[in-house]
Amino acid sequence: MSRILIVDDEKLIVKGLKFSLEQDGLEVDCAYDGEEGLNKIREGSYDLILLDLMLPKMNGYEVCQEVRGFSNVPIIMLTAKSEDMDKILGLEYGADDYITKPFNVLEVKARVKAIMRRVEYKPAATAPAEALRPAQNDRLEYGDLKLDTSGRRAYVAGREVNLTAKEFELLELFVKHPNQVYTRDKLLELVWGADYPGDGRTVDVHIRRLREKIESNPGEPAYVRTKWGVGYYLA
Repeated sequence: MSRILIVDDEKLIVKGLKFSLEQDGLEVDCAYDGEEGLNKIREGSYDLILLDLMLPKMNGYEVCQEVRGFSNVPIIMLTAKSEDMDKILGLEYGADDYITKPFNVLEVKARVKAIMRRVEYKPAATAPAEALRPAQNDRLEYGDLKLDTSGRRAYVAGREVNLTAKEFELLELFVKHPNQVYTRDKLLELVWGADYPGDGRTVDVHIRRLREKIESNPGEPAYVRTKWGVGYYLA
């Protein structure tokens, strides 16, 4: 059974989301401030986090940033702020998606299912290292880039890099199709889904974050390059 953590100080919203998600067979845990949410994420094993932006003790940005230091669990940011900058900031801090309040619970459920279906996130395993070695057909290699697609782990020159769900999906797509140029709209469709309401800036933010993690000089990328006026590709 997949486990979801809802971090929101509005208890009526939490109660409604919890009930609705449990009707779909999901196990739902709750936290009502940022510190409690962060502690539960550290101690528990969740498949997805629904994280409110405006929280007591620690706001959603701070929680998201802390979580990205030790986990790539998918995070959907819940925010009452509809300005583009707030959405972009959420993505900058490591969120995979955002939903603006007030929202329809059916929309939340659809986004949750879409991410969990596409990501198939697996929490960190505790098995011996030998058991964690990926099968040959689960490995992708391109130069110094190596991906373990079953464990969703990425390495650059032998060093593991901690990618978010969307960053990993972008890199996996590029490695599978090197030199193929993708427009921002095509990347949105392939990685976020055709019904995703975001725009090209969402892609730009994720590409910038990805470059910061895999490139020795993000300003002059050796891997994920820009085709000016068109989109992005793996060189």
